[in-house]
Amino acid sequence: MTTRFGIFVPQGWKMDLAGIADPVEQWEAMTDVAKRADEGSWDSIWLFDHFHTVPEPSDNTTFECWSATAALARDTERVNIGQMVGCNGYRNPALYAKIASTVDVASHGRLYAGIGAGWYEHEWKAYGYEWTDIPERMAAFREATEIIHKMWTEDKPVYNGKHYSIDAPINEPKGVRKPHPSFWIGGGGPKVTLKLVAQYGDAANIGGGNPEVIKEKCDILREHCRKVGRDYDEIIKSTNFNIFPIDKGDDPQKATEKALGPMNRERFDRDNLIATEDEIADKVEAALEAGADYVIFYVPGVAYDLDLVDRAEQIAKRFA
Repeated sequence: MTTRFGIFVPQGWKMDLAGIADPVEQWEAMTDVAKRADEGSWDSIWLFDHFHTVPEPSDNTTFECWSATAALARDTERVNIGQMVGCNGYRNPALYAKIASTVDVASHGRLYAGIGAGWYEHEWKAYGYEWTDIPERMAAFREATEIIHKMWTEDKPVYNGKHYSIDAPINEPKGVRKPHPSFWIGGGGPKVTLKLVAQYGDAANIGGGNPEVIKEKCDILREHCRKVGRDYDEIIKSTNFNIFPIDKGDDPQKATEKALGPMNRERFDRDNLIATEDEIADKVEAALEAGADYVIFYVPGVAYDLDLVDRAEQIAKRFA
C-alpha cells in the first residue's frame, strides 16, 4: 500500500522563522512552503498548536494555529491541512467543533482536525488557562473528544459531563468530508488516548519515528479496536520525523548552518535526523515495518530554502 506523507510549515514555534525580521515576510515564508507542498505530491501540510516558542519561551513569532489553518486553506487548492495537534485546553470543545466544521468547508473538505490533551505548562499559565494534573486533564480531554464527535454527527446533541456540557447546540454546516471532518487524535497514552482513537478517531499519531514505540502503541490500539468492534485497518497510524537531508560527504554543521539560525546547535543536532536521503529512507522504512502507515516530516530551514521541501519529497516518493 502506498504510504502518504505530510510536511510541517514553518510557523515560528520551533524558532524556524526567527531569521526573518518582518512579520509579514514571516507569514509569506510559511505560505510559500504550503504552496510548494500543494504543487507537489504531498498529501498534507501541518501546523502546531502553541503560543510560545520552544525549547524556551522567547519574544519570537509563533503564529496561532487555527487562524493559520483557515488562511492556508484558502492559499492552497489540493493538499490536506492538519494540526499536530490542537490543544484541548485552549478552546471549548463545542467551539473547537464549530471552528473545525467551518474550516472543513473553507478548505472544501481538506481538513485533518487534530486534538490532544496538551502539555506546555508555561503557555497555559501565561494565557490564563488553568493548569491541572494529568488525570484531570485527561478526563477533560476524554469528554471533549466525545463532544466534538457528537457535534459532527448528531443534530442538537446533549452532553453533561464533569468538565464540559452542551445543550442542543446547532452546528451547521457540520463540514464537507463525510461522515465528518477527519479526526486525528494525537498521543500514545494506552488507557485514554488510544482508546479514544479506537472509539472516535480516523487517525492516531504515535511513536515519534521510533519503531519499538510504534509497534507497542499499534498493538495496544489493535486491542482497543477489538474490544469496541472497530476495524483497526481503517485507522491511520501516523508518525513524525524531524529530518534534514544532506549529501553524502557533506559536513553536517556546515550544511545546516542557515537552517540553524538562533537555535542551539547541540539541541538542533539532537532533535533532528541530519542524514543522507538513503539513511532517512531507512529510518522511515523501519517505522513502516513497525506498523506506521503515514509519515509527517518536520524539516528545519524550509522557511529559508524551499528546495528542502523538494528534497524531502524525493524521500517520500520512494514509498509511492
